[in-house]
Parts: sequence; C-alpha cells; structure tokens
Amino acid sequence: MIPATSTSYQIYAMKLKLQISNYKLSLIAVFAAVWAWSAISPNHFDGWVLENILVLIFVPIVLLTGFYFRLSDLSYTLITVFMILHVIGSHYTYAEVPFGFVLQDWWGASRNMYDRLVHFSFGLLFVYPVREVFVRITKVKGFWGYYLPIELILSFAGFYEIIEWIVARIVDPHAGLAFLGAQGDIWDAQKDMVLAVIGATVTMFIFLLINMKYNPNFKQEFKESLKIPKDDHPLGEEKLKKWKWF
Repeated sequence: MIPATSTSYQIYAMKLKLQISNYKLSLIAVFAAVWAWSAISPNHFDGWVLENILVLIFVPIVLLTGFYFRLSDLSYTLITVFMILHVIGSHYTYAEVPFGFVLQDWWGASRNMYDRLVHFSFGLLFVYPVREVFVRITKVKGFWGYYLPIELILSFAGFYEIIEWIVARIVDPHAGLAFLGAQGDIWDAQKDMVLAVIGATVTMFIFLLINMKYNPNFKQEFKESLKIPKDDHPLGEEKLKKWKWF
C-alpha cells in the first residue's frame, strides 16, 4: 500500500529508486521487450499461454521480493538471461526454435536441441541465484554451500517435469504435446533433469575455484563444514522422547 501523506510518499518513492538501480531497470526493460516480441504471432498460441503462466507467476515474485531480499546484480542478470531463453522457446515452441535446428545439425541429433539447451541453462544460470539465497539465509559455508544448491536445482527440475506431466494430461492434447516438448523421447524428463544438474555442477565448480583462489578462509571453511560438531547428538526418536511422544 502506498503511504497517504505527500512526505511519506516521497520517502517511499526514494526507497524504491534506491532499491531499483538503472541496471536492474535495464534488465526489466530488456526482458519486457523480448516477452512482448514473443507474444506477437507465436507459432502455437495455446502453447505460448501455457509456457507463460509460470512467467506471469515467477517474474512478479522476483520483482516483489526484491524490495525485501535483494539479490546481487549478477543473480538478476543470470535469471534474466534464462527467462529470455524461456520466452524465446515459448514463441516458437521448444521443438521448433530455429537455433535448435542449428544445434541439431552440429550435434548430429535426431531432434531439435533447444529444449536440451534451456534445461542445461536452467542449471547453469539458476544455481548461483539459488546458492546466494541459500547461503545468505542458512549461513552455511564450505562443502554444503556448493553441493546443496545443486540438489535444489535437481529438485526444481524434477518439480517442473511433474508440472509438465500434469499440464499435458489436463489440457488440449496438441497444446499439451507442444508444452511437453518430449519430441517422442520417452526418457525426455530424465535427460532434462540430468542436463540441469550438469549445468549447475559446472557453475558451482567455477565458483568453487574462484573462492579457492580469492577467499583466504576457503580451506578452513571447507574443512570445518565436513566435521561432525562435538555437541552433535541423534535426533528422531531421541527428540520424540524428549517431547514425551513415547
């Protein structure tokens, strides 16, 4: 809600201006332009609508949460690049993106490879923003700050495949197949998840090397993260006993 008084409104506007830098506004403008282009005569309108439902949910969440939990410009850049790749796929459908056919020729594949590229890019580009949120909230350091973000990417990739399956089951078959983008591959979901994990692993390995070089506490933090604390004790039934459940 916007404050009622003129003075408080000016303060509110100044806070918004401080939080949204020119660079972030540029990212928003670029994405909005690509999204508007994607909405102009898409190859399959029903498929475009389905692909953009998640966009219309996810993008406002990123924008709104940015006022309370701002990410780095790097994270917002990586998110924007991935979302642009996604809306390009929504315009043509993933199975018909022209660059995907170029990749198909390069790899000697039997299918359009744009879908594979985007799933790989999901892991490659999204794992750093995921890591940033994860590390800042949990304060975790060392090994777990690199490994668990990859696990989260795998979880998100699996969750998306479940969404694809549910949507394909309940909508018009033609739109469902366009949204699914399996192109006749019965192992499409598994391959997409593997590519996301590979992409995430590549990014985390790069940042591990960067931290190894520039973080003077890297070795100590990594070593400490693998130690079992001295005050560690079992949970499970021990905790239930403490709560007198049995």
